[in-house]
Parts: sequence; C-alpha cells; structure tokens
Amino acid sequence: MTTSSTLPSSSLATLAHQTRKAARQLAVLPTETRDRALEAIALALETHATEILAANQLDCETALAEGLAKPLYERLKLNAEKLKGAIAGVRDLSRLPDPVGVTQIHRELDAGLVMQRVTCPLGVLGVIFESRPDALVQIASLAIKSGNGVVLKGGKEAIRSCEALTRAIHQGLAQVGIDASVVRLLTTREETIALLKLDQEVDLIIPRGSNAFVRFVQDNTRIPVLGHADGICHLYIDQSADLSQAVAIALDAKTQYPSACNTIETLLVHQAIAPQVLPDLATALQDRGVELRGDDRTCKIINLASVQDATEADWATEYSDLVLSIKVVDSLADAVLHINTYGSRHTEAIVTEDRQAAAEFMAQVDAAGVFHNCSTRFADGFRYGFGAEVGISTQKMPPRGPVGLEGLITYKYQVAGNGHVAATYSGSDAKPFTHRDLGIA
Repeated sequence: MTTSSTLPSSSLATLAHQTRKAARQLAVLPTETRDRALEAIALALETHATEILAANQLDCETALAEGLAKPLYERLKLNAEKLKGAIAGVRDLSRLPDPVGVTQIHRELDAGLVMQRVTCPLGVLGVIFESRPDALVQIASLAIKSGNGVVLKGGKEAIRSCEALTRAIHQGLAQVGIDASVVRLLTTREETIALLKLDQEVDLIIPRGSNAFVRFVQDNTRIPVLGHADGICHLYIDQSADLSQAVAIALDAKTQYPSACNTIETLLVHQAIAPQVLPDLATALQDRGVELRGDDRTCKIINLASVQDATEADWATEYSDLVLSIKVVDSLADAVLHINTYGSRHTEAIVTEDRQAAAEFMAQVDAAGVFHNCSTRFADGFRYGFGAEVGISTQKMPPRGPVGLEGLITYKYQVAGNGHVAATYSGSDAKPFTHRDLGIA
C-alpha cells in the first residue's frame, strides 16, 4: 500500500512527482483498461467490505470517545448501505463515456493546416477531506476514469477507514497492472500543510469539509482550489404551493441527512399561506427532532414555547444538524432577496404550482442549483448520473455544482501543418485563413 508516515515536504514532493509520473502513464491507457480497473476496484471493495466496515467502526468508537462534533461523526459513519452505494458509483463510472481524448473542435485554418481541441486530464489532484471515508472511493474512482493522479488526505478521525479503503483500491489497480502510486494516501496534519505548498506537482486542490476547514485551505495555498466554504441552502414555500407537497419536501430537505451540505438551513414561507402550513409543518419537524428558530411572525403563528427567536446570525449559519430557521416573507421578491443576501450559492428550492413564479425564482436566485418542487438533497453527483462527485463548487466559473468527470478534464490545442509559417498570413499580401469546420467524427 502506498501510504506515508509524516514526511518532510521534500520527500512528499518526491512522492507527488511519482504520482504525476504514474498519472501520465494512466492518461494514455485505453478506455477499456481504465474501466477494467474500476471494476477491479469495485470487486476489491466488495471482497474487503467486512474489513473496511470494521475499520470504520473503530474510527467511530474513537471519535465518540474523543467527542467529535455531531455533524462530522455523522459523515464519518460508513455502514454497509453507504459502502454499497459507493461501490455502485464506481461501477456507474465505468459505464460512462471516456472524457479523455475527446475532440471538441476540428477546424481547417488553411489547406493542410488543421487545428483540433482535444480533452486531457488535469494531472494530479490534491484532495483533502474531513470524515466521509466514502468520499475517498468516489474521488479515487473519478481520478482513475479521467486519467488523473490523486493525493488524498483524510481526517485523523477516519484514518483506519481510509487506509482500509486504499488497500482495496490498490489491490484493484494491481490486478490490471496500473501503478498504485497513482492513488496516494497521506495521514497526518503536517502532510496537509506540505501538500498545499506543492504547486509544482499538484494541479488542483479539492477540499471537502466544514466552512472553516475549506477557508483554511483557500488561505494557505497557491494551487487553484475547487470547492465551497458554506452550504447555506433555502427552501421557499410560495403562496401557490401544494401544501402537502411542501411539507414532504421540507422534511426531506432538512432531516434526510442533516449533516450534508445540500440540506436546508432556512425555510422561507409566503405570508399568505404561512398560517395554513406552518403549524402542521412545525409539528412534523419537531417530531423528527428538529429544533426550530423563527422570526417574530413565525413565532406568533406557531405559538410554541419550544420555538426559539431567530437572530441575524441564524440566517447566515450552516447548522449541519437538526436545527432550522424559519422566516415569513411578504413576496417572492423578498424570498429571492433573502436568499441572495444570506445564501452560499449552493442549492436553493421553491415549492409552487405557479410556473411563472418558479421561472422567476430560478432565473433570479444566484446559486449553482435552483430547484422547483423537489428536495435540495438531489444536488449530488451520483443522483445527477455523474457516477460520483469530487465535491460541489459554488464558484461562478465552471465547473459549478456537483463536479464529476468534466471538472477533472482540461483540453489542449493540437495544430498540424506542412511547413506552414505565420508570416504567410500577415502583411500587405497576407493569405486569408479558411477557418472551415471539418466536423467531429
């Protein structure tokens, strides 16, 4: 297994360079070989499932004893169902088209002078994540499919789980003759700092964790960073909503997996239907263990001592737990204004039967994902059919939202001529370019 103990930055740079070399070899392998590697990894994960789950159980026991925060603990847990889902994601990836070597543009610049734009891997990814050992499986498999090397750094709370998963992944790679150093696991905080300094060997950093953690990464590296610092998502129940549908969606968006970044943290309700929907919804949420915090109008409508007064800080808080802030708004425009003020550009949803209202919401809300009459929990690479995701990006430049294979690919321009020189196409007697698209086979 290619893991490492604490290493000086120079030694880590050497290991990262080895990963880059292995990635270059991976990138030129046939599609079939990379897909066979994914199937071999899936089989190895299934074979070692008992060992992997036992390792995770030890991590969970240690985490409980050390008082790990509840949201992190929930992400740390890897049960049989979650592992099965991760393995299914690996197999889904093997069935997706190869993103490497795709010709995007094929153009004649002049007779005998042809330009093509062809996709290629980024190179080496540095992925740092807290808890969530299943993320290691998703990221490693995406890297292999896209021809990239990856240096993984999990949190100390998941060290046994990550090591067990990496052993299985390396076994699968070895079975098809791929250099295991293409997937490398680091295990210490010191290595995290060293990894962030490897701008000559690592092409992209992808952090997955709390907002404080992601901001730390962003502030301590010159390597481009893909990710999001906050997951403050909203659900707006419009005056034309189907109320039974609204209740079901709100419950799912808050309680299905409270520690996920696509879980709602604030519920906005139009004042016209707030008296009808809020009492039943509050009861349903509290029955699921949700702590409610409401503005003045919300508290008057629900009229329960258990509902706390919401503060300004609540609107800007990612709870990652069974806590929900509720605000009554006067209009769709007020809902959009609130979301654009406090949201994190992650995922926002509206429940309404008014198509015009839905269209306005989806056009005006600034977020990577805007949903109509469905839960924000669908903001996920696996659910989008990407096979898996390396993370979710809330930046404006692409890739945006759940990042699958397309976010790990760049392109290069290939130009082939027959002794052509630029001087021919400049000056008073410049020859014109033909710029004729040749089509893509």
